[in-house]
Amino acid sequence: MKRSWLSTICFSFLWGTIVAFPATPTGPPMETGFTFRVKDTSLTHLTVHRRTGEVFVGAVNRVYKLSANLTELRSHQTGPMEDNAKCYPPPNVRACVHKLEPSDNVNKLLLIDYTGNRLVACGSIWQGVCQFLRLDDLFKLGEPHSRKEHYLSGAREADGMAGVVVGDDDRGDPKKKKKGDSRLFIGAAIDGKSEYFPTLSSRKLVEDEDSVSMFSLVYQDEFVSSQIKIPSDTLSLYPAFDIYYVYGFSSRTYIYFLTLQLDTQLTQMDASGEKFFTSKIVRMCSNDTEFYSYVEFPLGCTKDGAEYRLVQAAYKHRPGKALAQALGLSEDEDVLFVVFSQGQKNRSNPPRETVLCLFTLHQINLAMRERIKSCYRGEGKLSLPWLLNKELPCINTPKQIGDDFCGLVLNQPLGGLRVIEGTPLYDERTDGMAAVAAYTYGDHSVVFVGTRTGHLKKVKAL
Repeated sequence: MKRSWLSTICFSFLWGTIVAFPATPTGPPMETGFTFRVKDTSLTHLTVHRRTGEVFVGAVNRVYKLSANLTELRSHQTGPMEDNAKCYPPPNVRACVHKLEPSDNVNKLLLIDYTGNRLVACGSIWQGVCQFLRLDDLFKLGEPHSRKEHYLSGAREADGMAGVVVGDDDRGDPKKKKKGDSRLFIGAAIDGKSEYFPTLSSRKLVEDEDSVSMFSLVYQDEFVSSQIKIPSDTLSLYPAFDIYYVYGFSSRTYIYFLTLQLDTQLTQMDASGEKFFTSKIVRMCSNDTEFYSYVEFPLGCTKDGAEYRLVQAAYKHRPGKALAQALGLSEDEDVLFVVFSQGQKNRSNPPRETVLCLFTLHQINLAMRERIKSCYRGEGKLSLPWLLNKELPCINTPKQIGDDFCGLVLNQPLGGLRVIEGTPLYDERTDGMAAVAAYTYGDHSVVFVGTRTGHLKKVKAL
């Protein structure tokens, strides 16, 4: 049996190191794995080709391509570039009055578009423009930068953006694949610039990488479009409000994002002016072009009486037989491993007290379906103050709400009222967990967590 290194790669941002372990080993579990290290840059993102096992790594000023055993095959330089964060449009489009300086290009998003046979690598310079790199050799196919749709986020942080490419199935007949059929769901921190950037949107991935249509909204008319913007009223009340997208994934017909955002209610109540944050899970139908299916719920975990509410990392996993049976799931139902830091303060420097928790997508979808049903019975309010700026009542509307319900023009967008609680599996109180990945070994699910001090730990879920 050929070994696959596909799903068991963890890496440390601090030490610039990647370690890989076999996903389908033929013998006993290995105690060592392959390692890739760099000394002159910092690693920020990683994605693995689901068919070849090749590894693509985003870093400061570079993108790397590695073999399945972490041998470096190619690298592509993305920076530094002359820039100033105050320049909009970026200086390569229009002369800027602000002084330009050599600026690091921090990779903020790294995704594979299988239909286009290309890598989408988005950085921090020029208001968040993206490069399209050919998967084979990282040759730059294009870098659209001439229209506002090409600028995805002006925030400089590496960990505030997440995306999901849909419509890119590479497992069918390659002759039937049509380049340009994919779409990109993207969530990004906006750094207070709501007039320039949506916080969440659905974009076209067209065939021509330099086309003016690249990254245009999937749907837009006079009243509705495939985007959500943080209202200016929200930013007036809470200038520090932003949404940081930690992880994005698809499961069945839905797109999900795990986010970290300012808890406006707790922050408003605190007399000292201290900021509190809350974690949310956002869900939409993948075919919803108007975003009528938008639902978000608070997410968290509790262990030994302590609340953990600051999401740090997450990983979607198809459980092994033993874990699926213990949870009462079929083996084709997804679960979610999530790392949280303790409390709700210090988003940028979270506590090292962290916990690894388990959620099932069944549990999450059930909570969301019950919330939608209650709203369509006219019970309660929409409860999404950061987006609606006021409490709007749910409207009683007879409607059959099944698993495939994708919303109507009313009773949306919708916020959850109660925290969806995960099951704590493992806590770390010294090093602080910051990355997570999982794989199935035999009948068992094994989880790897990376710490902020550059260590890798293995946890047997069941």
